[in-house]
Amino acid sequence: MIVYHGSDIVITEPDVLHSVRRLDFGAGFYVTTVYAQAERWAKRKAQLHEKKSGIVNMFEMTETSGFKIKDFASDLDSWIDFVCKCREGSDIYKEFDVIKGKVADDKVFRVVDMYKRGFWDKERAIREIRVYETYNQIAFISQKAIDAMLKQTAYYEVIV
Repeated sequence: MIVYHGSDIVITEPDVLHSVRRLDFGAGFYVTTVYAQAERWAKRKAQLHEKKSGIVNMFEMTETSGFKIKDFASDLDSWIDFVCKCREGSDIYKEFDVIKGKVADDKVFRVVDMYKRGFWDKERAIREIRVYETYNQIAFISQKAIDAMLKQTAYYEVIV
């Protein structure tokens, strides 16, 4: 399967060392199957670092047995609680090598925040989330999983 990672640099050897901790699925190396999503991430990262272009890194992902993989698929009920815990700083994500699921982008994050603050119950939050465009993310939590499953195949420059 082809996956993409948006950045402002070419990444030939991905690692978990350069990750931000309080993301949807904790600290890890994040990829997506959606090119347009990775392109947006690359442009955002480039703008953040005041660069004129970003890089969409392309990888061949080969799922390998022997790793603990959590796939939320369409389980938004468990997903929303997991994302809230990770964004609060929980280490729950460390139980897995790879985590797959929906992205809490800016629009979805507002819904997650309304749920987290207790303004909406879970049923209302999930109903709201289903309305938004579906983007996905795959977080590689362990370096062993990255080394076994990802191989960089190409990269593309995207102008901001």
